Amino acid sequence: MLSVLRQRNFALLWCAGLISETGDWLLAIGLPVYVFTLTGSALQTSGLFIAEFLPAVVLGSLAGVFVDRWDRKRTMIVASALQALLLIPLLSVHSASGVWVVYAVAFVESILAQFFVPANSAMLPTLVGDDEILAANSLLGVNNSLTRLVGAPAGGLVVGIWGAGAVVLLDSVSFGLAAVLIASITVEAAVRAVPVSDVGAVVSVLREWIEGLGLVRRTRSLFALLIIGSLASLSQGIFLVLYVVFVFRVLHGGATEVGWIRGVQAIGGLGGSLLVGAFGSRLPAPRLLALSLVGFGVADLGIWNSQEIVAGFFLPAALFVVAGIPGAGIGAALMTQLQTSVEDQYRGRIFGSFGTTSALLQLIGMVLAGTLGDALGVLPVLNAQGCIYVLAGLLALALLVGERQTQQEPGTGSGMRG
Repeated sequence: MLSVLRQRNFALLWCAGLISETGDWLLAIGLPVYVFTLTGSALQTSGLFIAEFLPAVVLGSLAGVFVDRWDRKRTMIVASALQALLLIPLLSVHSASGVWVVYAVAFVESILAQFFVPANSAMLPTLVGDDEILAANSLLGVNNSLTRLVGAPAGGLVVGIWGAGAVVLLDSVSFGLAAVLIASITVEAAVRAVPVSDVGAVVSVLREWIEGLGLVRRTRSLFALLIIGSLASLSQGIFLVLYVVFVFRVLHGGATEVGWIRGVQAIGGLGGSLLVGAFGSRLPAPRLLALSLVGFGVADLGIWNSQEIVAGFFLPAALFVVAGIPGAGIGAALMTQLQTSVEDQYRGRIFGSFGTTSALLQLIGMVLAGTLGDALGVLPVLNAQGCIYVLAGLLALALLVGERQTQQEPGTGSGMRG
């Protein structure tokens, strides 16, 4: 797996992600804490998350069209540079009356992310060989775990000692450094300019957007991945809302336990990413995805029912570590499967469509969790959440594993490996 890092272009991309994601975790933890301390309102704090999710729902799919038309490297550089600059207005927020600035910045930053993320995912297969894509995605999963381990605790610590301004500056610097590293990547540009003022070009963009959605619908493997990913996103939305309630009401913990119990999942995620990178080539991506989804769901069910076995924090925390292992498998396998199932000129649109669907289903999951959690109780809904992951894994086994495409579908690449 580590041999992929010897490839200069991927190593630059990996380092850029490591730096940028560390800054993101600093801000992801520090900014909500700062908003809550300013307002004392859970509702106003939730507004921050809504501002971050809306662009993904509204814009994510359409942004993928432009990613396919523009130079992806340049798109990533510009997005990172703008993200670095547009964080600066947060330094002016010192009271509850300025929280609207936080919402506005979060909204615009999320818009830029809708272009950066699919461009990053679509460019990766052009930097490594086909047989190294899974290993490369696994290393990016290592990034996520490392940055979570470092950035999440540091975010709360920095905002507590030096204030939100320090977190903002650190994240801004991380975006700037990432832009410099990405600029150093050497990759052949394949672009078609989009003159924004040209009405015909706008119509063309809309047509290509619809073509991307149609490709997902027509291609059996992509449509199956969309259903499987949607179930996982729905389950994740339920988790995001009810996890805190679970810690407070079921485990009888507090804010400290909320942070460290969830944070230890990164330990398993780090180990899982290393395992996938080292041995993942022996297991086809569809099978890895299916087994990881089932394993993750079973681990979740163990967490929610751990108090029936032994009271306390140790068992649920240990199971969170365990859940991190298949969690890493889900991320690497799903990304690899998408990247190898569609030709390069369609990748931006596909990743944009999947990003929009994921954000929408997470929002639906959040609404369901808030509604059903009070009506039915926390544990029944969380148990359903774990079962949804298991269902997604079983669907992956039924729809993806063993699939053989005797005829390549239009717009797709090498098809499913399994």
